[in-house]
Amino acid sequence: MLRIHFGDADLARTRVAVAFDPLWEIAASMHRLQSRTGRWAYAGWYRTTRQQLREKGLERVLRSVLLPLYPRAAYFPDFLTPADAVGDLAAGLESILATPPQRVLREMAILDRTIGAPAWAGQLAGPEARKEFVGMLRAYHDAVLAPYEEQAQARIEAERAARTRGLLDGGVEGMLSGLGPMLRWRPPVLEVVYPKQVEDRDLYLNGRGLTLIPSYFNWAEPVAFADPEMPPVLWYSLLHEPGPADAAHEVEVPERPLTALLGRARAVALRAASTGATTGEIARAAGVSASSASRHATALRDAGLITTVRNGPTVLHTLTPTGASLLRAATQRTSG
Repeated sequence: MLRIHFGDADLARTRVAVAFDPLWEIAASMHRLQSRTGRWAYAGWYRTTRQQLREKGLERVLRSVLLPLYPRAAYFPDFLTPADAVGDLAAGLESILATPPQRVLREMAILDRTIGAPAWAGQLAGPEARKEFVGMLRAYHDAVLAPYEEQAQARIEAERAARTRGLLDGGVEGMLSGLGPMLRWRPPVLEVVYPKQVEDRDLYLNGRGLTLIPSYFNWAEPVAFADPEMPPVLWYSLLHEPGPADAAHEVEVPERPLTALLGRARAVALRAASTGATTGEIARAAGVSASSASRHATALRDAGLITTVRNGPTVLHTLTPTGASLLRAATQRTSG
């Protein structure tokens, strides 16, 4: 278990990242390739990835270079997931290139002591080898992650909406309380359930605050930097199960073309999701029962128009990019 210790200043400096972290998603996706745990949730991605790796000639690179550096184990080098990579692959790759050689060697030595590092790992301390390695990371990203970036960003925006509700209801502590079963807020400590192979440790924020980064490819394996001197960052899983909901607010009747396409109740549900809505709020807005609202939300989610995340005891429905485009087009058509 990781215990993250907060002071008053840390609560004020805690935030949720605005975008996914492409270099961490590279690492997490490789962990998915090394485990069958949660594979059902990524079945389509897994099939596409295997095909893309073959077509792009990246299978050998993945097997002999990348996977040995990103083991699904107690440790992999911190410099591979720099803190400034959120939403910016190019900046993250530049940070890898700019890592001091001494740090590369130090972290490779930790990897070697932990599970064993490949014999060539020390060569990454040199600029030419690291430049070649960064090229491999970019090729891997472009082949198997780039097609899912829009979907991942939609999930992160939904997660931010859910965390915002917790923030409005109970401040930062309310936000931390709703992070899910792998993260337990017991003031002034956030307890993070780590994989069994990782030793228990404590992280003292000391006024630095914490950046929470939702991860699309993380599956119930929250991760922080191994080095406590690094910026305090916590990557955590986006995967939440839908569940019951309540509460309510009013939503205007949507535009006529959208109503004709979806039916009134689902059009209202889509409009409600534009600002984030629970199942109960959709039911109130559409004038239907909670069970009917849940069915309408499921239909919209299955059509790729909304996404759903848990927010404590409730669930929150928000638009996907496709849903937002549909709603925007209907609005423009009506007002044009």
